[in-house]
This record gives sequence, C-alpha cells and structure tokens, in this order.
Amino acid sequence: MNRVIVVGSGIAGLTAALAASANFSVTLITKGALGMSNTRFAQGGIAGVMFDDDSVDAHVADTLTAGAGLCDRDAVRVLCAEGPARIRELVELGVAFDHEGDEFARGREAAHSYPRVLHAGGDATGAVIEAALVNRLRASGVEVHERTFLRDLVLTDGRVTGVELQGAGGVRFELESDAVLLATGGAGQLYPYTTNPSVATGDGAAAAVRAGAVMTDLEFYQFHPTALVTDGNFLISEAVRGDGAVLRNARGDRFMPAVHPDAELAPRDVVARGIAAAMDAQAGRPVELDATMLGADFLAARFPGINAAVRAAGIDWSQRGVPVAPAAHYWMGGIATDLDGRTSVPGLFAVGEVARTGVHGANRLASNSLLEGAVFGHRAAAALSRDPASAAHFDDVRTAAALRAHSENSVPTEVPPFSREALQQLMWTSAGLSRSADTLQPAARILDAWSALDLPNDSEHDLEDRNLLALGRAVVTAALVRTESRGAHTRTDFPHPDAALARPILLTDAPAAATLDPSRKVLTPC
Repeated sequence: MNRVIVVGSGIAGLTAALAASANFSVTLITKGALGMSNTRFAQGGIAGVMFDDDSVDAHVADTLTAGAGLCDRDAVRVLCAEGPARIRELVELGVAFDHEGDEFARGREAAHSYPRVLHAGGDATGAVIEAALVNRLRASGVEVHERTFLRDLVLTDGRVTGVELQGAGGVRFELESDAVLLATGGAGQLYPYTTNPSVATGDGAAAAVRAGAVMTDLEFYQFHPTALVTDGNFLISEAVRGDGAVLRNARGDRFMPAVHPDAELAPRDVVARGIAAAMDAQAGRPVELDATMLGADFLAARFPGINAAVRAAGIDWSQRGVPVAPAAHYWMGGIATDLDGRTSVPGLFAVGEVARTGVHGANRLASNSLLEGAVFGHRAAAALSRDPASAAHFDDVRTAAALRAHSENSVPTEVPPFSREALQQLMWTSAGLSRSADTLQPAARILDAWSALDLPNDSEHDLEDRNLLALGRAVVTAALVRTESRGAHTRTDFPHPDAALARPILLTDAPAAATLDPSRKVLTPC
C-alpha cells in the first residue's frame, strides 16, 4: 500500500508529513483548516543551541532541572543535540527568525540559564513557523483533508491499519494505511480556562486510549502563569517576564522573590502556584504583570501581538499592570513513545504534545515544545521508512481499570447532568493547579458515572465531549495514583516529592498490559 496517514497539522504533524513524503504516499488529516493548531499560537519562541557560547550540555541540564526528576535523559539529549539542525531546516524552509545585526536575536525565558530562545515576528514565532510549513506542504505531493474529524483508529489483529473519519455533513468514511502518525496536540479544553484554541480536545490521545495504547505522565498538566484575564484567556508570553516584567499583588508588591530564588523566572509550575496563592490572599482577584519599565516603544516592537491584544482589552500596559491568572497550557503526558515516535500499538506513531517522549518530565521547559515537534516529527518519519508496523515495548504497565478499582468507588448520592462545561469545571476544581484525595475521589466517581451514560456521538461536538470525558477519567486516575507533589502535579495531601515515585506511571485500557522487550527499555527516568 505504501501509505502513511498523519493526523494533525501543527509543527510535529507538518514536519513528519513532509519528511515521510520522500518514501510514502502521505495523507494529512486536520480537524479544522490547515494551519489551525496550537503551534500557530506559540508566542515565546523555539529554544536551541545556536550560539557559540551556549552548549548542548547546558540545554540538557536546564531541561532536566525543569523536569523535576522525571525526564528521560536519552530523549532530552536527542532533543537538545538534534535541535539545531532542525532549526536550520526551518530557516531553509523560509522561517525568518528575528535578528539583531547579523545574528539571531536571542531571548531568555524562565528556567533557562542562557538566552537561547529564537523568536520570529516578535511574539508570532508559532504563526511564522506554521505558515512556512503549510506553504511547503501545499507545494508537496501530500494529500490534505481539511475539516475532517478523527472518529477512531482502525485495528486489524492488534495493528493499526487505518482511520475512521467524519467529514463535512457528518459523512463517515475510512482510509487504509501502513501506519498512522498522531500529531493532534493536547487537550486544553479539559479546563474552562486555557490558552489552547477550541480544537484542542485531545482527539488523538482519546483514540489511542481506546486502541489500548500505553499512556504515561497524564497527571502532569502545565498551567501557564500569565493569561490575560479577559474572554479567551489570551496568553501573555513568558518572554515578557524574560525581558524584565514583574508580578505584583493588589498592594503593588512583588511576591515571587519570596517564593523562589529566580522570582518571576522560576519554573512555570512554581510561578503559577505563586500567583494562585497571591490570588487566594486577595479574595481571588487576579495579580498584575507590570511591564511598565519596558516602555511603549519596546513593548510594541518586541511583542506586537500581545501589545494589540492588551490594548484591545482597554489597557495601556506601558502605563499600568495587566491583570493575569493561570490557565491550562500544555500536557506533558500523553501516548508513551520511544525515541522514534513508536507507540505500544503496532503501526501507530505519535509526535508532539499528544506524545510523551520523556523530554518534558514533570514540567516542560519554556520554548522546548516547538523544538520537540520538529525533532521528533523528523525522527518518526525516518522510523516509518524503516518499519511502519513496528511498536515500542514498556515495562511496569498497569491497567487503568484496576487502578480505578483501588480508589473509593461508591456511587455518589447525586451525579450532576453531563455537559462539557460541567466536565471542565470538575477538572478545574478537582484536578487543576492543586489536587488531593478529597477532590480527586469524588471526581473519579462522577466521571465513572458520566462514562456509563449513553451519550450522543454523532456531531463533532458530541465526539469531542466523548474524548474529553475519556481523558478526564485518565488524568484523574493518574493523579490519584501519584501520591506526591512533583513539577506540575501538586497534591495538598502529599506536599513533598517522594524519591520512590521518581518514575513514570504507565497506564493502559487494554485487557492486558504491554509486554517488555528486555533489549529495549525506552523509558529511563532521570
């Protein structure tokens, strides 16, 4: 057949599709218009070792530190070592990164020891990269199906052999392939407050769960500290703090220096929790991001998109602070993969935010996400050319059903009616910035009850609800199992890290756990 299907059109999917088209007939599926993805909204930039006074070792060390003891060292080394070549390829594709004189302009973001973040169009890095990749894809031989929804994966004798899709007017159809590569992004719509676009409903991850794929690190959802408090939760890039902006409470005092030595440039989970604590102390009112010291001209030139959004909200941020609060931003967990994007299901590959490669650990380092999509999208395409039906093998895999059975499972006296809004609010209050058994166990019971309902599954919105519900159950299950606080996962009833839990939690909904290939242990927590 010699066909590969790629689902998703962000940097990971587009990179993989272009690279795979050298050896396969490639069909790319995207739920919205081509180019509508999380990549398009990435503001801060792409991290990479592009300067002589930086080093791969330093980038590795920063990534491991941010990952809070849960990174895969081999994956991090691959990311940081292969990243520069992938960035140079983006330049060749027409990505015009910003310059200062003859050199790339360099920015610094939280938890980076060196200003290695490249940006384009000021704060439009993702949009510039997305546009260049889309232009190249349209000029290639890749077949594209826009506004086409992934209903499910098609399995034959335990191997993925195609996809079930839903197109315009609700028409269902199937496509066969030698392999399917998921690059469908995260699931920010699990929460009512998110920086993700409306398409981020975890469709690929949920399809992988139903196919019995091994999932891991699902409890680690990163909340971006600074979303503009207005309709849409517009992201205000970490790069603003990297250039000197500070956070102030309602009294006008900086509060982050008392929380962490790196203050506003501490890891994202630390800053997000610091903001949440400050908000709790002032009756839930947002804190303010003070960028007044940067000046109107600098703000307009360096952050044109943010500048326009803030001013559209009626705020002159060169004169006063901007109200901000945390919002769901990035899922560190996802489908477990090896270093080449293989999953535990033969014929199924995953790259980008939908995948858990191990590079982010318990807390993603700023601006490593675009890099991950480029690096592992390229590696997955190479692996496809070698053996599209191959699979990865993982040790210590547990069934989600068995783990749920160990938690309290009595039926609650009253289950609220299901709706997406009810699910989002439940996730925010029970599995948001902080969690505990007191919030997670009732949530698990409600999610189980909702999952037993005969919910509609005809419209795209219905299918998205089905996917979000499945992923909500998975996140809550993983959060119950991890009885410690680490990175983006904070348990108020277990407030400290537990060295015995410095390892990934691997779950599957398959009837039997995946088997171990002793010669190929791909998950090696640091």
